[in-house]
Amino acid sequence: MAEQTLRTLMRTTDIVVTGLFSPAAVAAIGLADLFARLPLRIGLGLGSGAIALSSQDTGASKTNRASDADADGDTGSDATANRDEAITQAIVVGILAGLPFILFGLFAGEAAIAALGAPPGVAEMGGTYLAIIFATAPARHVALIAARSLQGTGDTRTPMYVNVVSNLLNIVGTVALGLGVGPAPRLEIVGVGVATAFGNLFTAVALLAAIRGPWAAASFARPTDTTIAKQLLEVSAPRIAEGLAATVAEFPFNAILLSFGTEVNAAYQIGRRMHQQVTSPLSRGYHVAASVVVGQALGAGDPDRARFDGWASSALGLVTVGTIGLALFFGAEQFVRLFTDDPATLEYAADFARVYGLASPFLVVYVVLSGALQGGSDTRTPFVARTTGMFGFMVGFSWLFGVRLGYGVEAVYAGIVLYFVWSLLVVAAGFRWGGWAAKAAAMMEERGSVEEAS
Repeated sequence: MAEQTLRTLMRTTDIVVTGLFSPAAVAAIGLADLFARLPLRIGLGLGSGAIALSSQDTGASKTNRASDADADGDTGSDATANRDEAITQAIVVGILAGLPFILFGLFAGEAAIAALGAPPGVAEMGGTYLAIIFATAPARHVALIAARSLQGTGDTRTPMYVNVVSNLLNIVGTVALGLGVGPAPRLEIVGVGVATAFGNLFTAVALLAAIRGPWAAASFARPTDTTIAKQLLEVSAPRIAEGLAATVAEFPFNAILLSFGTEVNAAYQIGRRMHQQVTSPLSRGYHVAASVVVGQALGAGDPDRARFDGWASSALGLVTVGTIGLALFFGAEQFVRLFTDDPATLEYAADFARVYGLASPFLVVYVVLSGALQGGSDTRTPFVARTTGMFGFMVGFSWLFGVRLGYGVEAVYAGIVLYFVWSLLVVAAGFRWGGWAAKAAAMMEERGSVEEAS
C-alpha cells in the first residue's frame, strides 16, 4: 500500500502539474494514457502469471521442506526452481513484448490520439508525451513483472523500497521539468513524460539487481521447462486480454465524454484520478495481498484457508476503502479543487468524484476477489467480469442512454456504477462456486512443485 500510495501520488502530480498548463493539456495526457495502458496491461498480465506461480511454489516449497526434512529428495527445492524459472520466463517475455511499443510511440502516437476525435493541439501534445513514455515500455514491463514476482514470495518490502525511491524521483522530475523549477528548463508536458520514462528505467534496473543479488528470496534460472512456460501464459493470457479489452473500451468511452465537450473529458480524468489517489493504494494492496496469501495457502495444500483468506481480505477492503469512498462522496468538490479552478470542469469533476466514491464498496470487493482468484490461477473469471461490465454498462449503457436517448452525462455516471456492481457479482460467484482451488492443485502437480496425492 505504501508503494501504491507513492505511485498514485506520482500520477496525481502529473495531472496537477499538467492542469497548470491548460484543460487541453489535461485531456492530452489523459488520452495518451489510454494508449500507455497497453504496455501496463501486458506487464500486469504477465505479472499475474508470475505472482500466481511464485506464491503457489513458495507455499509448496515451505510445506515440502517441512514434511520431507528427513527424506533424501527435497521436493521443496523443485518448487523453488520452478518459481525462479517462472520469474525468469515472465521477465524475458515482458522485454520482448515491450519492443513494438517503441515503434508505435515514435511513428503513430499523434495520429492515434487524433483518431479519438481530439483537437490538433491536444493530439500533438499527447503524441509527444506518448512517444517519450513508450520508449521505456520494455522497462515498464520488467518493473511490473519483477515486483509481482518478489511479492509472490512474500517479499513486499523490496518492491516498496525501489518504487518509493523511483516515484519520489519521478515526482521531483515532473515538478522540476514540467514547471522549470530552479535550474531545470520548463518543458511542460515533455518534462512530465521524461520524468515518467526515467522512473520506469530506474525501477526496472533496481528490481533486476535485487533479484540477481543476495537480497531477495527469488533468483534467475535458465528457461528450459515448457510446462512452466505454458502455465505462465495460460494464467497471464486472460489477464492480458482483460486489460487490453478494458483499454479498448476506454476509447469509445472517452469519445462519448468528448462528445459532451473537452471540459467533461478533463473532468472525468480529474475525478477518477482523485478517487484513485485516495482509494487505489489500499485496493491494489489488498489485491496483491489476496493473491499472495491465497496462492501460498493453496501451495501449502490448504484450500479452506485460501477461501477464508479471500473473503477476509475482501471484508477488510470493504470496511476501509468503503469508508474512504464515503468521505470522497461528501467532500468531492473540495478535493477536486486541488486539480483545477476552471468552473465548468470543476462542476463535472466533483460529480465524477462523487460517482466513484459511491461505487467504492463495490469496486474494492471486486478488486480483492479478483486478486484472490488470481492466486488460485483463475484469471478467466475476472476477465469475463470486467469485459462484460465495461462494454455492457460503462460504454453500452452510457452511449445508449447518454448519447442516443439524450440523458447526457448523468447516464455516464449511472453506467460507471453499474459496471462495478456487475463485475462484483461475477467474481463473487466465481470465488464462491468456481473450481479454482482444484485447478491450482492440478497445475502444481503438473509442473512438479508438489508430490502427487497418494
